[in-house]
Amino acid sequence: MNEITVSAKTLDDAITEALIQLGATSDQVEYDIIEKGSTGFLGIGSKQAVIKAWKKVETPEVEEIKEEIKQEIEKEKELTIEEKVVEEHPAKEQKEHKLGKVEDKTILACETFLKDVLKTMGMEVEIVSHIDEEGALNIEMKGENMGILIGKRGQTLDSLQYLTNRVANKSQEEYVRVKLDTENYRQRRKETLENLAKNIAYKVKRTKKQISLEPMNPYERRVIHSALQNDKYVSTHSEGEEPYRRVVITLARK
Repeated sequence: MNEITVSAKTLDDAITEALIQLGATSDQVEYDIIEKGSTGFLGIGSKQAVIKAWKKVETPEVEEIKEEIKQEIEKEKELTIEEKVVEEHPAKEQKEHKLGKVEDKTILACETFLKDVLKTMGMEVEIVSHIDEEGALNIEMKGENMGILIGKRGQTLDSLQYLTNRVANKSQEEYVRVKLDTENYRQRRKETLENLAKNIAYKVKRTKKQISLEPMNPYERRVIHSALQNDKYVSTHSEGEEPYRRVVITLARK
């Protein structure tokens, strides 16, 4: 087990620093609190927060599930609409891909597909669907051991979402978008990435050296770009080819 010890002014700061060092998100890391930390009185006698942290170990069953899903994706070589977005310009909308109305038969097809996949995985999951304000089909999955459906950095969840989008767009002519989520992972991951971006930007400004992040999917790269687009002291760009494309954060040119 690769265990690290991290200290910071607050417990939240220590946890964030541990996530950065381990290159992981909060759902992938476990930690023990050694010292909660305290501010003291008027700054006198303050103590830093200290934690020991390590990455969770994935079971062979999880690896088998992920491998099966990867094999399914290999059969479909086309990129999804979302993956064709140029993430360096997160504020631009794809006007040419207006969402169509999600038909009842499409919702049924997506739910049936997911139920069949989850049954094969031996999981009992409640599925709740609704159309969001953007007109996309949101599907929430509820049950035990949802971490299996999330996978490392959300890869399993993203793979299921990819396949469900394929099912949806084979069910009707107008383009529709499907978003899968469980245990509010999407929002938690977004917040983790935004915190990561700000912490890395601070290090870049302090050390005056560029930093390359771990490979991310197009959506996650856009989150990083968006989080730092108003920081006039740093700039971001992406390098590499999929699936190893990553965001690089550098000092902004004056």
